[in-house]
Amino acid sequence: MKPVTLKQIAEELNISITTVSKALKDYPDVSPKTKGRVKELAATLNYKPNSFAVNLRTKESKTVGLIIPVIVHHFFANVIKGILSQAEKKGYLVIILQSNESYDLERKQIDLLLRKGVDGVIISLANETVNYNHLNEVITQGKSLVMFDKIAKTVHCSKVIINDRLAAYKATQHLIDTGCKKIAHFRGSLLPQNSIDRFLGYRKALEDNNIPYDPSVVYICECADKSFEEGEQNALKLLEEHDDVDGIFINTDLVAIGAMSALKKAGIKIPEDIAIVGFSNWFMSSVISPKLTTINQPGFEMGKSAFKQLFKEIKLRKKNRPIEFKEIELKTELINRESTH
Repeated sequence: MKPVTLKQIAEELNISITTVSKALKDYPDVSPKTKGRVKELAATLNYKPNSFAVNLRTKESKTVGLIIPVIVHHFFANVIKGILSQAEKKGYLVIILQSNESYDLERKQIDLLLRKGVDGVIISLANETVNYNHLNEVITQGKSLVMFDKIAKTVHCSKVIINDRLAAYKATQHLIDTGCKKIAHFRGSLLPQNSIDRFLGYRKALEDNNIPYDPSVVYICECADKSFEEGEQNALKLLEEHDDVDGIFINTDLVAIGAMSALKKAGIKIPEDIAIVGFSNWFMSSVISPKLTTINQPGFEMGKSAFKQLFKEIKLRKKNRPIEFKEIELKTELINRESTH
């Protein structure tokens, strides 16, 4: 069956197409009686607005793209929920893509979204991303771009972040305050800015407390989809190489939970032998034993803020108004639980 058109409704009611359109949009210059007749017939005929025609007229697709490194991840799942909560209110469709930490795939996904005519893109960068030409292309084409979590400082766009360096400093300082003397760090990949900043926060806390920095107790976790396993493997390496470590600051909760699993199997008591602080406040961190001390990273709020900023910029671009790019910094907090003294 062919879609019902405004013309069909107008002909059946013997009124103009303009009147039908205005009635469906509740214009005040159309009488309540006419509005009722139009809406009743539209419902009977199952009339649906032609979204393509609307998009051409308004020069908006009412669609935005979201690219994240991994979907099956507590933090990014919360970000998605935050974005969708706002997009639904504004009548926007969100196309969600997973880069799987691949620069090549991320670049192809940006190209796909631009060809689909999205109004804007929200992105957290893949670990492999070092070239930002594809991101600058979004801006060049007059689209809005908002980055969050894993960002590129040199790309001129709005960003929603936390102070990773300060949060990591607080996490490490907490271990020091509880009596830890030799603190290891399980960090993320070398490239992402948030991984760099968390490492720098860890190192600064050691420096401020006159604890020598030892690069041999810094272990790298590369694979987001194998975080638990990498936590286990690095914990076992740590036990073999450094039996004097009494604290670990770990880049994400899932890595921390993997590390705790391996340490407990090896007979290590947490926090008596080794205290542990994670990062992100994944829901599992509050139900494992012992419960994990961690940094709360506000994923849902980050998603909400990212979409709100993108929507604001989309509207400004449509009106040819100047856009002031913003760096929105959300607060974090240390959640003190049983994995530290």
